[in-house]
Amino acid sequence: MSDYSQKVTGSFNERMRLNRLRRRKEKLRFWSEFLIIPKWLMGLVAFLYALALGIAIPFNLAQRYNPYGNDMFPPELRDQPVLASFALAGLVTLASIFFASFIFLTAYVNRDASRRGMNSALWTILILIFLPTWGLIGFVIYFLMREPLPYPCPQCSASVSARFNFCPNCKCNLQPSCPQCKREVAELDKFCPYCGNDLTAGP
Repeated sequence: MSDYSQKVTGSFNERMRLNRLRRRKEKLRFWSEFLIIPKWLMGLVAFLYALALGIAIPFNLAQRYNPYGNDMFPPELRDQPVLASFALAGLVTLASIFFASFIFLTAYVNRDASRRGMNSALWTILILIFLPTWGLIGFVIYFLMREPLPYPCPQCSASVSARFNFCPNCKCNLQPSCPQCKREVAELDKFCPYCGNDLTAGP
């Protein structure tokens, strides 16, 4: 039983090592990653933000005529409606940024998991389950466990999944390994980075 558990642990560790090695090859840019979030969701968040400002500021200004006073701000701001409105707009903006960050992160995980060949619905539900109790732990787990992005085959340039061992289009070996230590090496490596074996010497 211990041998089986060691094999399972070793296989999991090897898979995580390969995933980390492939993720290092990804050249992700913040803006291009941000743009995978649906545009309708960005528009909805912007509309809700404008709606919150449109409700909060007129309500605050209307409190000037309240005979009981405006208890929303300290006394020095009660007689200065412009400053009070700017302060309220700042509070609404901060709250909006906080909630929009969670909304955009959840939408990003949903789209990113789908393009990586993972179960997007399962990961979205997992994040929403963790959110009320554990906060950002669901996002941390996702970013540690996510699969690498599909990449072009080095031989025929067809898009292949990171899980594939061989290209389904040209049968190119997508996981070249050192013949001596059997560890994965990059396609352009001349020597094995682990044991120093000459990879150009042929089989």
